Amino acid sequence: MTKLVAVTACPTGIAHTYMAAEALDQAAKGKDVEMRVETQGSVGAENELTAEDIREAHAVILAVDTNVDEERFAGKNIIRVGVSEAIKNADGLIDRAVNMEEKSTEEHDEQVSKQEKGEGKGFYKHLMNGVSFMIPLIVAGGLLMALSFAFGVKDSPEEGSLPFYLNEIGGLAFSMMVPVLAGFIAYSISDKPGLAPGLVAGLIADEVGTGFLGGIIGGFLAGYVALAIKKFVKVPKNLEGLMPVLIIPLLATLITGLSLFYVINDPVAAMMTGLENWLQSMSGANAILLGLILGGMMAIDMGGPVNKTAYAFASGLLASELFGPMAAVMAAGMTPPLGVWLATVFVKNKFNPEQREAGKAAGVMGISFITEGAIPFAAADPFRVIPALVVGSATAGALTMAFDVLLRVNHGGVFVLFIGDAVTNVFLYALAIAIGAVVSAVLVALFKRKPEQVTEA
Repeated sequence: MTKLVAVTACPTGIAHTYMAAEALDQAAKGKDVEMRVETQGSVGAENELTAEDIREAHAVILAVDTNVDEERFAGKNIIRVGVSEAIKNADGLIDRAVNMEEKSTEEHDEQVSKQEKGEGKGFYKHLMNGVSFMIPLIVAGGLLMALSFAFGVKDSPEEGSLPFYLNEIGGLAFSMMVPVLAGFIAYSISDKPGLAPGLVAGLIADEVGTGFLGGIIGGFLAGYVALAIKKFVKVPKNLEGLMPVLIIPLLATLITGLSLFYVINDPVAAMMTGLENWLQSMSGANAILLGLILGGMMAIDMGGPVNKTAYAFASGLLASELFGPMAAVMAAGMTPPLGVWLATVFVKNKFNPEQREAGKAAGVMGISFITEGAIPFAAADPFRVIPALVVGSATAGALTMAFDVLLRVNHGGVFVLFIGDAVTNVFLYALAIAIGAVVSAVLVALFKRKPEQVTEA
């Protein structure tokens, strides 16, 4: 029996990671292929591949949107795709892996060497690697600060009190957000030598007020400067051991830091200030339009690049105390799975029994702000379901901005509604989510055909 191994990892490590693993596992069983899948989610690596698993495997499938260690797969056939490809086309990936010809160790080592130098990786993958490390800090920091408000830190910020320390811890977590974002963007580009200059670039961005935008620019600059030094600076053989721990970090930090202070910081700070002023001044139709756009983006690919772009944008603004876009994004992200759940409840004849059961799971995922719960429904009938979900999410996003809802945390779904001051205008926020979900459900009911007709689309 052919044996395959795989690794799945999405930027947030919450839903796509495990959906891709499940899809690959089920496809392998259907083709009588032995398969082991390691998931690298928000809690770390699970079902880790052993050296024996890798040695016995005919091929490796890497369904990842973030940086993963590939050195352990040297000498193996490797297929690299995004997690969404594994969810949508697991059967095709299994077939490709099974039918691959053996590759020589030399060929694969050359390919891994190129990847270590950062070749063949795009802007999105480097950015999402930074975002994936940044998100836990925002979640932890935001929730702790929200809890401090619940305990009354605004009214009694007495030093030494529980709410005081909760607020301090949350603030420190927030203060690490931009440095970690920049550091792990640089790490994705140039590996460990890029981490120190990337972290320093993020600290500079935080100090001079260029925010998440400055962190992104600084992270990319640090990563590519470190990569250039690694590639073009040659030292005597007896000094090569100093390159990754001394020469590259020192030179890359120096060049990046001076470039930021002398060239980049002022225009980026002006741009960031302009963006913040524009967002803070938004009201009426402009605010509603922003919510409409961000909301629609959350449902276009439900966890894919467009969704993550909107999410990263809103999350980055939290450090600048701009909380409206985050409210729009979370409401819009909850709407698709809640909408399909409502549709399966009230229009049962449009769904088969299996889909009606999946609808229950989608509802749970919806209240938890896991947009990916709607993916099975969208994948089964994309031209009818996706437009319906986009309209519902855009509605929810627009309404949150119209209602002037502010959200201080970037995850947690309906559960953050019960934390004092985490959300303003709580009832209007819940209403916006409910209306968005109903709009999606009604449109799905109108657009979708009965199960036996879906294949005609």
